[in-house]
Amino acid sequence: MPFTLYLLALAVFVMGTSEFMLAGLLPSIAADLDVGVGTVGLLTSAFAIGMVVGAPVTAAFARRWPARSALTACVVVFAACHVIGALTPEFPVLFATRVVGALSNAGFLAVALTATIGLVAEDRKGRALAILLSGTTVATVAGVPAGALIGTAFGWRTTFWLIAVLCVPAVVGILAGIPRRDTGAERDDPAPVPLVDELRPLRSPRLLVAMLLGALVNGGTFAAFTYFAPIVTGTAGLDEGWVPVILVLFGVGSFVGVNLAGRLSDRHPGRVIAICGPLLAAGWVALALLAAHPVALVVLAFAQGLLAFAVGSTLIARVLYAASDAPTMGGAYATAALNVGAAGGPAIGGVMLGSAAGLLAPVWVAAAMTVVALAIALPSAYRRGRGMP
Repeated sequence: MPFTLYLLALAVFVMGTSEFMLAGLLPSIAADLDVGVGTVGLLTSAFAIGMVVGAPVTAAFARRWPARSALTACVVVFAACHVIGALTPEFPVLFATRVVGALSNAGFLAVALTATIGLVAEDRKGRALAILLSGTTVATVAGVPAGALIGTAFGWRTTFWLIAVLCVPAVVGILAGIPRRDTGAERDDPAPVPLVDELRPLRSPRLLVAMLLGALVNGGTFAAFTYFAPIVTGTAGLDEGWVPVILVLFGVGSFVGVNLAGRLSDRHPGRVIAICGPLLAAGWVALALLAAHPVALVVLAFAQGLLAFAVGSTLIARVLYAASDAPTMGGAYATAALNVGAAGGPAIGGVMLGSAAGLLAPVWVAAAMTVVALAIALPSAYRRGRGMP
């Protein structure tokens, strides 16, 4: 695999750490800014909304830009948003920085996804995607727990400063590793595909269903993951120091899952969906029922990370395959679809916190969204043996 992919994964690690780190910081941010935990949870939805809007819009505007320039600009804006977020005492300003930061993150990921699939052979998209997304899984393994530990020890604002600082080597890596020409988008025909032609695949049922499934599974994952901290300290009754431990376990599982799926999603996507999908749904139900038991919580955190990212990364690959006629917009479609779920899941989970299920309501939301996805996907999996329409 080209070394450039690993440089892109470095930047994805930095951005993924920011996207996920709030899962371990909700209580401290809520206390500092004098707002409810459910309200702070909306910061995750705000980030996801920015990703949904930013992916197609930025990709459309950056179609003719060199990837090197587009990626660098996105990281610089992302860093600036975290500096402002670290300084502001107002929740609305913090909310706004998450939206703008997400716009830049979305633009980066859309361009990076397009560059990734352009750097490898047609039948290696899944493996290349696994390398890129390993930045996200490493973020859940190391970045997010480290952010939680630093936030606990020095305050949540310190984690925002840390993200801004980590953007510096990411920019250096992009400038050093990405040629001035858009090598990720180089093709035999140098003329870009007209935008109207790249929008045409959105009329394809195959692409739309793939995007819907990605949104549902990712929505369920984020609905539960966003509220892990209050579940650990409230439902399980563990000390706050256990929050990063649980997040590490989830992250280790996600790293295993995305790499496992990367080896299987190109040739056997149906098997991944048909086997891991039901296990994922069952795991969310088990977590909702057993979260009060620390041992079960530990085991299920790892298992759900593995299953969620195995299924989710397989669905990303299927979106990219279904959007093969949109060479510069395919990455935007995948990014937008997954972040529709990332916006909706935590928002629904936050609203449901007031229900009888209490802190476990987001986990039940995750189970429900996964079951709906399976009801759509499995008939196609068994009929076609590929797991996707």
